Amino acid sequence: MAERLRLGINIDHVATVRNARGGALPDPVRAAHLAIAAGADGITAHLREDRRHIRDADMERLARELTKPLNFEMGATDEMIALAERLGPHAACLVPEKREERTTEGGLDVVGQREHLAPRIARLKAAGCRVSLFIEPDKAPIAMAAELGAPVIELHTGSWCEALAHGEAEKAQAEFERLRSGAALGASLGLEVHAGHGLDFDSARRLARVPEFVEFNIGHFLVGEAIFIGLEAAIRQMRKAMDEGRAST
Repeated sequence: MAERLRLGINIDHVATVRNARGGALPDPVRAAHLAIAAGADGITAHLREDRRHIRDADMERLARELTKPLNFEMGATDEMIALAERLGPHAACLVPEKREERTTEGGLDVVGQREHLAPRIARLKAAGCRVSLFIEPDKAPIAMAAELGAPVIELHTGSWCEALAHGEAEKAQAEFERLRSGAALGASLGLEVHAGHGLDFDSARRLARVPEFVEFNIGHFLVGEAIFIGLEAAIRQMRKAMDEGRAST
């Protein structure tokens, strides 16, 4: 059986709820502590350029208070690189970012942005951050991630999850094969392979059967489930689903 999958919890949308009203509540840092108590292996937070959810003060507190690894999601901008250099998170995940998007819409164009990314990856690695690149599960970006020296890739699962949600069985099968093949290629190149975007209990259970995946990062779905069953219960149920899937490999 493959090794136990790690579960990273993205707390962005706790901050989204807070910012909808203003003020300090609900506190995303409190959610991070609760997630860890419920069994999360790490916390992910995306400080966007427009600060639509996570704020600078949240990142400061997370870096200072967390007892498990902090994964700092960010655009590959000099502002964010400098902040990561100062805060020293365990990991820095570079993602594409557009102001007009509601959420991250796809993987980072690591091939087209090679010259832009290379020095920024080098800066993050020099600062002691474990660099991850959020990319599509295709040969060219995976090979480029290895060439750029990023030790970790996170494969974008959004297209697969959307196909599942819309009952598009043929497309879902093709997207699952992209993920399976991409994970195998990444592992063969010496990369640690993560996955995230749109995962729920069922899709996480199914994807956990792919042995090359090491970590899933999940946020929006769990924050939504927390409205109905509580955040701790949602995280424990996700942990159970992932463990069930991994046990069946």
